[in-house]
Amino acid sequence: MIRSISAALLLAASSLWAADSTKTAALAINNLAIDLLVHAAKPQENTALSPYSIQVALAMTYAGAQGETRQQMARVLHYPPNDSNVPRSFSDLHDALAELTKRTEKIATQSKKSGGPSEPITLTVANRLFGQRGYDFRPAYLRLLKDTFHAPLETLDFMKNPGGAAKHINTWVATQTRGRIHNLIPPNALNKDTRLVLANAVYLKAPWANEFNAGATQPGPFHFAGGQSADVPMMMRQDAFGYAKHDGFVAVAIPYSGEELQFLVLLPDTAVGLPGLESKLTPQLLMECARLKDEDIVLYLPKFKLEPPLFALRKTLETLGMESAFDVPQGSANFDGIAPRRSNDYLYISNVFHKTIVEVDEKGTEAAAATAVVMMRATAHFEEKPKPIEVRVDRPFVFAIQHRPSGACLFVGRVADPR
Repeated sequence: MIRSISAALLLAASSLWAADSTKTAALAINNLAIDLLVHAAKPQENTALSPYSIQVALAMTYAGAQGETRQQMARVLHYPPNDSNVPRSFSDLHDALAELTKRTEKIATQSKKSGGPSEPITLTVANRLFGQRGYDFRPAYLRLLKDTFHAPLETLDFMKNPGGAAKHINTWVATQTRGRIHNLIPPNALNKDTRLVLANAVYLKAPWANEFNAGATQPGPFHFAGGQSADVPMMMRQDAFGYAKHDGFVAVAIPYSGEELQFLVLLPDTAVGLPGLESKLTPQLLMECARLKDEDIVLYLPKFKLEPPLFALRKTLETLGMESAFDVPQGSANFDGIAPRRSNDYLYISNVFHKTIVEVDEKGTEAAAATAVVMMRATAHFEEKPKPIEVRVDRPFVFAIQHRPSGACLFVGRVADPR
């Protein structure tokens, strides 16, 4: 009981801190999560992405944008207009996530002494700038990214060896994601005009606060939107989980170690209810799901592993209204804050690449994501207990891995077929 009370007090204290200082970043992340789930992912297919990773990479780019380019990016990325504190909000969220991992290390140490689960959460977030050697980057911009985003500059020679530079960046991403993300930069994506690649890599390995018993995992039917069904490995556990019933769907939250991260399931009432559920998603709803009331739940949850293809997000971001950053119309891109903008030599974004892997089993979740923004130059009672609520996640659903103190969704996705 004392350990549970301590965890609750810890979460409450960190929530008070995070809710204020990380609000801008968290709302921006959740807004973009919904936009990308609807516009970037193919409808009713398995997908997984990290709106956190994408936002961090683009926030680093936004820090050097000016004029109409900056205004468009602010609208699409859901930043408050003329808010100079955007980088600081992302920095505070980064620091909150780093502190979270330290706290779970202490929890794991105490648990190990009593013979319980002893694995802490591993969550690493790495940022880096890969810039053309000798290019005229503004020192103030480089300082800002190093101090605020923990993103040092590493110089490469894209002009002489773009293929070698791509290989080097892909190796860095693979290292940061424990070998989970390979070939983030696809062949021929870089060329002699590439001047800057802004990269973010996220790796998460999170044990459940209470593991599922592997012996209780049994084949169970999963009902697809097309009317068919198939047996899949279905985990089962009865416990206190966050729960809420909404019009057309239910929300269930499964805590990870330390209870500051949770796996959120949004489950429609029917196998064909996923489009209706996704149409109801709002940033406010996601924020509310960070504070669900615990209920006694018998939960059936399928094991799954998602590894969707590489996302190239340029068309999606242009469709959402971020055209100037991609130099549409030609000559409109303005990243003068990154490097001096000249009529015959200025930066623009050529593409944004993103890749994610998410795997869920009895022990917890392993997930990794990476994003690269490629920039080129143009030119005590004994009463009878109520029966537990049974939730069978046996049909297509939306999921998120959520940081409860801020409400930010680090990963989101859709499971249409867990096989």
